[in-house]
Amino acid sequence: MAEQKTTRVYMVRHGATTLSAEDRFAGAVNVELSDEGKFQAQVLADRLADDSIAAVYSSPLTRTIQTATILASPHNIPVIHRDGLREIHHGHWEGMRRADVETQFPDEYAAWEADPFTFAPHGGEAGVNVIARALPVIREIVSEHRGQNVLIVSHKATLRLVISSLLGFDARGYRDRLDQSPACLNVLDFKDPARARLMLFNDVSHYTDQPKRPSSHLSKWWDTPKV
Repeated sequence: MAEQKTTRVYMVRHGATTLSAEDRFAGAVNVELSDEGKFQAQVLADRLADDSIAAVYSSPLTRTIQTATILASPHNIPVIHRDGLREIHHGHWEGMRRADVETQFPDEYAAWEADPFTFAPHGGEAGVNVIARALPVIREIVSEHRGQNVLIVSHKATLRLVISSLLGFDARGYRDRLDQSPACLNVLDFKDPARARLMLFNDVSHYTDQPKRPSSHLSKWWDTPKV
């Protein structure tokens, strides 16, 4: 029997934007990278320049396309857009500061904090909907590039949900237990399109000596005092 080759998938969150710096909900907002975000993407591109990357895939939003274009440049390959990789849609919260959402929509925000996997703000998506559209894209990419290295640029919530699902974690706690810094690198090895092994998670050593300590970007569960 022929040996089954491993497919290595580099999963990257887009670089920083002005909205991420202001802690605003920007799932569907088409914001560009900030200067800091472009720098983060460039140093990651330098880090991966000598790796053999067969294809680069991206969410269709501007911040991910810009990040993916910088990462693809050393390899002289085009960026392929996949709609299923876009960020979770926050409905009528889009563009608002987290603190303002919590003040103006306290009941809705509390319900989302308690269960972001099945609850969504008005006009938005729940985590389960993101997994339903993103996982088939991941499967398609792995099937298309068996035994190769591929790079995927997506978003904070989408990547946390995908990784939770692939590794068999309870995705209801994705906001409590997993973080994704701007331009972070995750590496997953796939034995087949359904089975993955996590090799690297939320790594930002290309632009900082140590990962940032999560604060308001995770759910309040993390900071709530336990009796």
